[in-house]
This record gives sequence, C-alpha cells and structure tokens, in this order.
Amino acid sequence: MAAKLKKSYKFALRSSTFITLLSLVVLSLLLYFFSAFSIKLVLIFCLLLFFLSFIILQYRVEKFIYKRIKKIYDDVSLLESSSFQDQPITTDMSTLTEEIEKFAKDKKLEIETLKVRENYRKEFLGNVSHELKTPLFTVQGYILTLLEGGALKDRAVRKKYLQRASKGVERLIYIVKDLDMIAKLESGDLNLEYEDFDIVELAQSVFEMLEMKAAKKNISIVFDTKYEPIMVNADKERIQQVLTNLVVNSIKYGKGDGTTEVSIENLVKNKIIVRVTDNGEGIEKKNIPRLFERFYRVDKSGSRKEGGSGLGLSIVKHIIEAHKEKIYVESVFGVGSEFSFTLEKAKQTTEV
Repeated sequence: MAAKLKKSYKFALRSSTFITLLSLVVLSLLLYFFSAFSIKLVLIFCLLLFFLSFIILQYRVEKFIYKRIKKIYDDVSLLESSSFQDQPITTDMSTLTEEIEKFAKDKKLEIETLKVRENYRKEFLGNVSHELKTPLFTVQGYILTLLEGGALKDRAVRKKYLQRASKGVERLIYIVKDLDMIAKLESGDLNLEYEDFDIVELAQSVFEMLEMKAAKKNISIVFDTKYEPIMVNADKERIQQVLTNLVVNSIKYGKGDGTTEVSIENLVKNKIIVRVTDNGEGIEKKNIPRLFERFYRVDKSGSRKEGGSGLGLSIVKHIIEAHKEKIYVESVFGVGSEFSFTLEKAKQTTEV
C-alpha cells in the first residue's frame, strides 16, 4: 500500500511542479506586458491557467496510466498473443477490465479442459497398461513354466500350457486390433464401404452367432415382433460389428434367464432406429456419460472376468459417428439398459 501511495505522491508532485512553473511563467509574462493589476489580467490568467492545467494533467494522466496498462498488455500478450493481436491499447478502465476478465475466463476454461484431458490421458494409459499386462503375464507365466519347470517333456502338460498361452496371445491381438480400428476411425483412415442390405437378416445372423454364448446364461435373444425385410444403406461389416458388440454387452451384463430384445422402428422418412434392450443389472446414472470411453468399465472387477478388450462400446460409437449417425443409451439401475442407433434406409425403401 505504501508503494502505491508513494507512486501517486510522485505523480502528483511532478504534475504540481509543472503547473506551478508554467503558471509562474505565464504570470510573469502578463505582469511584464500589463505592468499593473487589473480584472482583465486576472481573467486572462485564470483562463490560461485552466487551459494549461488541463493540458498538463491530461497528458500526465494519459502517460501515467498508459505506461502501466501497456505493461499489463505486454504481460498478458506473453501468455496469449492472439487474444490481443492488432488491438489498440486503451486507457479506459472499464474496457480494460472487460478484456482482462474475458481473457481470465477463457484461460480458466482452457486450463480446466487441459486438466480433464490430462486426467483422461493418465487413466487411459493406466487402463491400456492393465489390459495388456494381464495377458502378457499369462503368456509369460506359461512359457516360463514350460522352459524352467521341466514340463516340456510331458506332452499333455505342454499342450495344455501352450493352449493357455495361445489364448493370452489371442487376447493381446484382439486388444491391439481394436485399438488400431479406433485410431483409424478417429483419423478418418478407415473407409466405409456403403451398400444396401437387410438389417433384419443381419440382426438374425448376429443372434445365431451369439446363441451359444447366450445359452450359457440362459438368455434369449429375440426380436420384439416379426419383421419384413428392411433395407438400409451402410457398411454392412461395420454395422454387424456394432450389433455384435451391443448384443455381447447385453449378454455380459444381463441377468440369467433374461432376455435381449432387438427392435427396429421408423424415425423419419429416410431413417430407422435400431434398439438393443436387456433386462440386466442396468447402469448407474453417474456412469452413463463415460460408457463410450476406451477401456471404461462400470464393474471393473466383474467385467474383466467376462473377457473382451474393454473397447467394444468405444468402437460402436466411432462406427456409428463415422456413418454420420447417432447413438443413444438409456438405463435404469437394477432394471435394464437400452442402446439404440440410427441408420439411413436404402433409397428404394425410403417410402416405407
């Protein structure tokens, strides 16, 4: 506070000195020319004093404030030059305050975004490490047992251990392939091959493919009603992957003796929506916003026992978005979940 007072005193002292000296000069000149006191002399002196004081104070104040504000601009510009590029320096306090407040707000938002991204990066790296570490250690364990434990001579043990090691390698390949697919989808390097196909027939083939997996938990995979063929235009292989991942997910988290139901509805003239609904354990509301993140698992312990790369829903989201379509999720904890996505109808069936 003392430093601020000293600066203001210094400013006032200098300004007063300038005014006094100039006033003295003006008064001396007036006395010299008029040689005596008069009302006219006083009025002229007052007007000149006012005019000169105004000029001096205006100049001094502008310079005094300008120097300090310029320093603020310079300091801020070091942080973000683009925010102040080609803008005149203003000595208006309200304008300056608005600019600084806006800058601070933008910086705060940027910092918060970077923190979120940093936390996501750390979590993602931790998840990748964990997902890769488990099968790697499994493979390493079985191979070391064979090499150091003398089990190589026992044909039955050797075969069993090699088969288990092979499963670990398959899981590693599965994770790497899924990561590669997500990377290609995000960068736009994975080209979609659009074609017209029957979504009902495709869904039925997914049912048949996963029938045995569902039977282990006595879960039925069914349509909600009997459908005639519904032709859509999309990448058939990728949409099959979407349906497979969603149905596998419903089986994985579904309750025993439950049901996975697929329904297809018209949305607008050229759109349909495909829904995959289960009566499983459901998802808590706090977890829903993060469902499509890579490796994110609602039940981190239980879901790993079920296998999978932890990338299924992330792949689903990227494939649907690559089609310029939307994916939705609704869930009630303890009741069940519904995942749905839109598709465009084939041109010859847009009037359905």
